[in-house]
Amino acid sequence: MASSLHSAFAWTKSPLIVSAPMLRIARPQLAVSVSRAGGLGFLAAGFDVTDLEMDLERAAGLVWHSKYPPITPQTGPRPLLPVGVGFLNWGANLTRSLATIGKYTPAAVWLFAAAEPASENMETWAKEVRSVTNGRTKIWVQVGSVAEALEMAQRVRPDTLVVQGSDAGGHGLCQSASVITLVPEIKDVLSDNGFGDIPLIAAGGIADGRGLAAAICLGAAGAAMGTRFLACHEATISKGYQNEVLRVSDGGVSTVRTTVYDRVRGINKWPQQYDGRGVMNKSFHDAREGMSDEDNRKLYQEEILKGDEGWGPEGRMTTYAGTGIGLVKDIIPAGDIVEGVSRQAKAILECNPDGLSK
Repeated sequence: MASSLHSAFAWTKSPLIVSAPMLRIARPQLAVSVSRAGGLGFLAAGFDVTDLEMDLERAAGLVWHSKYPPITPQTGPRPLLPVGVGFLNWGANLTRSLATIGKYTPAAVWLFAAAEPASENMETWAKEVRSVTNGRTKIWVQVGSVAEALEMAQRVRPDTLVVQGSDAGGHGLCQSASVITLVPEIKDVLSDNGFGDIPLIAAGGIADGRGLAAAICLGAAGAAMGTRFLACHEATISKGYQNEVLRVSDGGVSTVRTTVYDRVRGINKWPQQYDGRGVMNKSFHDAREGMSDEDNRKLYQEEILKGDEGWGPEGRMTTYAGTGIGLVKDIIPAGDIVEGVSRQAKAILECNPDGLSK
């Protein structure tokens, strides 16, 4: 699985480290910095693709027209852009997205959270993306259950499956297992059904090399991290948000899965099987005490005006983050995160008598 990923993404190192397409946070500078360090960086198109062409143009400039050596050669009229794009399928416009993808040929698209019938939606996206890029843009599909993984393998035939466990920050299935059991069970079921060659990327609760090494031992070919990349210089994120990420510890206790943060922000089109994990704050506590969504939303709008002061234990601004938040201690360049996590994971795996580092 690792060799197939390296074949598709020649600049990457093994095990693969992926930066998640965090909405409004994962922009070109972050995605390109991760890819430049030997990972695969995704920028977030999300549910509104208005800025997608601008972001891909900016990413292309950072890859081929910056002071640094190019990550990949700029050959031919449509060179492969060494970053991925993440879509929220319940809202993203396929026609508009295809025009931009066809123009820039990103290395991968990450499909997630389609409205029902989900597999039909994903199948259409995969077919059209492959057609417009002659199969050069690889299809990644995020799943959160064994049944979902098998269905997507059968219907979509993805190049990679992102297996998201319940510890993940941001949005995921309301009911799911941790990657500790989810990755190996999905791997077994896929193998039993003839899809054992699909690489798995583990996501959820992984924030350092120990988590990456564990993911490899579970059967994944790499890991996707979101919460760790919230605390990097290249993230498009407010200082208040970053400070909260550094402040919070004991992520299983200090974060919660809920739809409250979607409701106060007025983002209400997520399919009902999804919720989001974020740090508990006043919005959550007031909702739990019976405050109406209307009143809670009004207070949230007032909190926005406070800027960075709107975050914190007495604040209301949303801090989406996973249970690994307590492992995030500093703000450093994205490339240093990739290199540090990779170095730690390899050191752990090289001590394994089964040779799992190979």
